[in-house]
Amino acid sequence: MSHDDFAREILERIRRCLPHGDAFALHEPRFEANEWSYLKRCLDSGWVSSAGPFVDEFEAKICELTGARHAVATVNGTAALHVCLKLAGVAANDEVIVPALTFVATANAVSYCGAVPHFAEAAAATLGIDAGRLADHLAKVAELRQGACYNGATGRRIRAVVPMHTFGHPSDLDGLERVCRDFGLALVEDAAESLGSRYRGQHTGTRGVLGALSFNGNKIVTTGGGGALLTASPDLARAARHLTTTARLDARGWEFVHDAVGYNYRLPSLNAALGLAQLEALPTLLARKQALAARYIREFSEFRGARMFEAPDFADSNYWLNTLLLDADEITGRDAVLTVLNENGIGARPVWRLMHRLPMYRDCPRMDLPVAEDLERRIVNVPSSPHLGRELA
Repeated sequence: MSHDDFAREILERIRRCLPHGDAFALHEPRFEANEWSYLKRCLDSGWVSSAGPFVDEFEAKICELTGARHAVATVNGTAALHVCLKLAGVAANDEVIVPALTFVATANAVSYCGAVPHFAEAAAATLGIDAGRLADHLAKVAELRQGACYNGATGRRIRAVVPMHTFGHPSDLDGLERVCRDFGLALVEDAAESLGSRYRGQHTGTRGVLGALSFNGNKIVTTGGGGALLTASPDLARAARHLTTTARLDARGWEFVHDAVGYNYRLPSLNAALGLAQLEALPTLLARKQALAARYIREFSEFRGARMFEAPDFADSNYWLNTLLLDADEITGRDAVLTVLNENGIGARPVWRLMHRLPMYRDCPRMDLPVAEDLERRIVNVPSSPHLGRELA
């Protein structure tokens, strides 16, 4: 079969999974609940900046849905992850283990701390960090000194491991927790893509000492732009609120006294009002996305040349982005697939370029990455908006 014929067969199978229509974005928001009502209430109240009841309600709803004890709403997911790393003790010239297969924001948050990303291999079963290979890697390169982990080659302290739950699919948190325990590392979850996903029944972002969510416009729930930090620790939550509110002391209401270099990272109330309405619809959105994923998986179950990625048994995934995996002997036709799909109104994209291939990160320490490099060649993401599964749920 030619590349063009292969691509057109994939196009027809994807079309059979989607409702009638001419064009389908990769992932787009829909506002079908109380968004207009809550935004009007917010405007009428005058509390439109980073204070007011909608911010408090939004954080409380996040805790209710995720099981987190504390949530601190931020302007975006990268800001949340940056503060997570700061509170986990990441400092200038430390190293932080992050996936090579991730969106650039994961590595950028490390750089904001003055630290250095150390890129880890992916597991084909989860698309996240391979815990077993990471353990083997650290056994070779790491030195433990009085309970602290150092990279023997660079001399830098390795401070934390940051799994990213790729396309909403939970990483192997049991395995990564063991690695962190054995090497004295903090587990900080980048759960930006995985709102509604659970690892062995526990919501992603709540297993590590800290976790970060994103509510960007392309996420399952959006605030337009926004994020949240999750933690079980009241002390860390208190510190997060302080740092994200420019580290201003509350000594007197009319004085401006700050005791640290803080960040203007708090979520505005307008965004929180939008997000609160979206969170109320989360169970429905999850059901639609999971139904759409099941439809894709069935359609490609006996197709030669590609299959849809299916979450492992230990995971309940939100299937944020549905992922077509081309067989190894079909990867030369990936660009033909992307071209045919997009030319026919099917929003599709490849996975992000691996972090060590980007100019600012090419000299960072890394594991051998054959699986991540293989996945980079094989992944095609296809339309995944929740409304596409409305009639299937």
